[in-house]
Amino acid sequence: HQHFQEPEVGCCGKYFLFGFNIVFWVLGALFLAIGLWAWGEKGVLSNISALTDLGGLDPVWLFVVVGGVMSVLGFAGCIGALRENTFLLKFFSVFLGLIFFLELATGILAFVFKDWIRDQLNFFINNNVKAYRDDIDLQNLIDFAQEYWSCCGARGPNDWNLNIYFNCTDLNPSRERCGVPFSCCVRDPAEDVLNTQCGYDVRLKLELEQQGSIHTKGCVGQFEKWLEDNLIVVAGVFVGIALLQIFGICLAQNLVSDIKAVKAN
Repeated sequence: HQHFQEPEVGCCGKYFLFGFNIVFWVLGALFLAIGLWAWGEKGVLSNISALTDLGGLDPVWLFVVVGGVMSVLGFAGCIGALRENTFLLKFFSVFLGLIFFLELATGILAFVFKDWIRDQLNFFINNNVKAYRDDIDLQNLIDFAQEYWSCCGARGPNDWNLNIYFNCTDLNPSRERCGVPFSCCVRDPAEDVLNTQCGYDVRLKLELEQQGSIHTKGCVGQFEKWLEDNLIVVAGVFVGIALLQIFGICLAQNLVSDIKAVKAN
């Protein structure tokens, strides 16, 4: 007797793709929920025009955008795999491929036009310096960056002249005039309580005197140095993300081929 094996949809690939995407679906929904909750706490959801009031970057945007993209992709991948829906699977693989090529193009352009990228990064940081007191999330993000990279401003402490509370003009009535945020200060390891006033009037001192109190290097230079020191780790993370994306695309396309073969049969 001759036995003919009819084409069938591989269960392993199908349920692996389903599990692969349900993780991203849940994570995306969590990020999106955090972003919407943060907007709700700041009153943005009741006043959408508040989105345009901030001169700098609202970090909540990252949670909303990343969460939204992950949720849509995770939903398409999960339902497409579970219901064997070729339209959703194609949408998932095409969209994931588009993101992959955008990441690749961004990396190549960043390498080729690194001087232009540096200037844009300076411009971006200075815009956020101007809006430092306008949004608590932005303020926390800048403080974290300055503490983590031991830096102050984009190119140096004098970039804080761009902020209306810290600039050194005679018309500035703020107590923080000619100062810097506490995140610019050199922390004393023996200090148990954070001194949030450590940056007051510090830019009235000579530059040599400032070095004992605050970090005088700019965040752009410190970020570049950090990238050079951790190049292998950073490259490994990006390669890992790229491989995951390629793996997801291959799984989806393989499942589409199996479904088409079964339908044709």
